[in-house]
Amino acid sequence: MEPLIKNIPHAQVFALSGQVDYQPGKVVSLTLAQQPGAGITLFAFDEGEGISTHAAGGDAMAAVLEGTAQITIDGIPHTVNAGEAIIMPAGIPHAVQAVTRFKMYLVVVKAAS
Repeated sequence: MEPLIKNIPHAQVFALSGQVDYQPGKVVSLTLAQQPGAGITLFAFDEGEGISTHAAGGDAMAAVLEGTAQITIDGIPHTVNAGEAIIMPAGIPHAVQAVTRFKMYLVVVKAAS
């Protein structure tokens, strides 16, 4: 059976934040899982980089692993630091901006069709 979670070690301890590297002037992503009802992605944002306002088809939980992000949900900015998380509700506009360079673990869960 193909692994459902890919691109990272299985059955061993590893540093999650070490699985994706910063690149100057870029947002780097590594997809770990993409299924009809859920997705898991690691991101590394260089300082000042971001993802413009958009809405997702499912609830998205962003957990900051390193650094500081500003995550704006429905026009309200939230500062999220390493070790903290926030839920971006399905269908609500949100944007992500790097206050400092940061790494984020993103889980998106969608309703069953």
